[in-house]
Amino acid sequence: MRKSTWIRPYLFEHRKLLIAVLLLGLLTSFSAAFLMFTSGYLISKAATIPETILMIYIPIVAVRTFSIARAVSRYVERLLGHHTILKILSDMRLRLYQSVEPHVLTMTKKLKTGEVLGLLADDVEQLQNLYLRTIFPVFIGVTLYIVSSVLLGFHSILLAVLMFLYGSVLAIWMPLLSMAKQKSRTYRMKDLRSEQYNRLTEGILGMADWLFSGRKEEWLNDYEAYEGKLGELDLQQRNFERRRTFLAQIVVGVMVVTMLIWTGMEVRTGELSHTMVAAFLLILLPITESLIALSSSLSDIPKYETSVKRLEELDNLKSDGNALLNQRAPIEAIGERFTITFQDVSFQYEESRPLLNQISFHVKHGESVALLGPSGCGKSTILKLLQGAISPNGGLVTINGVSATELYEDYSRYMSFLGQNPYLFDTSILNNLRLSNPEATDDQIYDICKQVQLDDWIRTLPHGYHTNVQESGVRFSGGQRQRIALARVLLQDTPIVVLDEPMVGLDPVTERELMNELKAHLQGKTLIWVTHHLLGVEDAGQILFIDNGVITMQGTHEELLAKEERYQRLYALDAPLVRSTHPSIRAII
Repeated sequence: MRKSTWIRPYLFEHRKLLIAVLLLGLLTSFSAAFLMFTSGYLISKAATIPETILMIYIPIVAVRTFSIARAVSRYVERLLGHHTILKILSDMRLRLYQSVEPHVLTMTKKLKTGEVLGLLADDVEQLQNLYLRTIFPVFIGVTLYIVSSVLLGFHSILLAVLMFLYGSVLAIWMPLLSMAKQKSRTYRMKDLRSEQYNRLTEGILGMADWLFSGRKEEWLNDYEAYEGKLGELDLQQRNFERRRTFLAQIVVGVMVVTMLIWTGMEVRTGELSHTMVAAFLLILLPITESLIALSSSLSDIPKYETSVKRLEELDNLKSDGNALLNQRAPIEAIGERFTITFQDVSFQYEESRPLLNQISFHVKHGESVALLGPSGCGKSTILKLLQGAISPNGGLVTINGVSATELYEDYSRYMSFLGQNPYLFDTSILNNLRLSNPEATDDQIYDICKQVQLDDWIRTLPHGYHTNVQESGVRFSGGQRQRIALARVLLQDTPIVVLDEPMVGLDPVTERELMNELKAHLQGKTLIWVTHHLLGVEDAGQILFIDNGVITMQGTHEELLAKEERYQRLYALDAPLVRSTHPSIRAII
């Protein structure tokens, strides 16, 4: 772990702040120790009923000084420590997201959803604890242990040696034994928790399948079994910690008795004043408290090792996404008019059947293309290839002759997307609309909303454009959410617009209204429209029907209706209102 790129660089980068935190921690601990020492002396001295208050004035001032110093240094140390750790975590999270992003967006399937959740929710947080629960306490505890042993040596070499040996049980042997004992259990808990993340995400994402198949109880029982295993290991760990704490308290008791015997002997021989007995006894409390914490601090090291190992494996993970993100072409270099070309494109994910098999088509600037086909035929894969998130196994996907993967990081500047479930964030309508164009003025947003017939409706809401939509826009209907998403697309104003079945789940009237609005407001833009059915494709410049990874039908609506019997049947089933108006369809039915 010493050579880990997830620890050393951040220690070096923030070394000044970390050193300041450690010095403040030492000041807090020494203030606490001397506070107890002077308090013990003050109590004993006051018990002798001195002739005047001036006889104990100095210890009174010392107690006040150390108590204030302890409180202030503790507050500043916590404030600066958490500030430093949050800065480090911010850098770590940014690095983690940049490492995870290629493996998620490129759909290489080298990372499961549960693994991503574990990296984001567990592993980085463990490294936060590395600083707060291990590095800081260990440094402060060990320093306090060594300094107190040296200072005690000025009074008695024998006592210093004894206390050093007793302290070594708390500071060295118990932490090492604790770490060795907990190591295998920690690894098992980490593995179980990672598997639990995978099962949880798979269960949530596939909840509908579990319910429809009648296997809900099976999934719940399986998940609860993992919870039980984790609970059992956690119980074992807590029992071990209780036994360890009990043994540590016995050692502390031995240290107190030893100190009491020594101070009694020193008082008897006149080497030590009786008012110092309580001082020497009480100073043991903050020192031993710091030493007892070392066992917990060091026993967590296996957690950090597994987290660092997983993060290092992520850094070393090779995927197509890393290559994609390193390939870049300036968007300005390809001009303002966009033509799209798929040339002999083939694609398949790892260990799966081919999804696309040498498909070719060309889309001119301003042309509309409808992609049709059954579920799983490769329509969504075409969109990913067009976006540049994945690269084909064979063939080329180009925009104005430039590979789509080279334009990937800038694709939102020339391509907007409207899907069947547009996401609305838990903020105002105005903020949700401005996401697609942060530079847009309020007046521009109002004009766009008027175009899609949203403005009048929004102004009837309690807070108008500042009305909160709630998470996912649940307070609005499907048609209203789609109109807000459409306004967002229009506000983005890109030359290429991709529609991925935006009408799924809407009633026929709302579907027809939105379709007419789309046609009216997207004139002149290149339109790629994925759909399951044929209603509304009449105006498309091209219709591509994809089945089993190949284009089985290609042409305009009229061309396919005239020569493709399969298309005629599908259109007759999908658009029953036109059955009696077209001679080809009348002949079929």
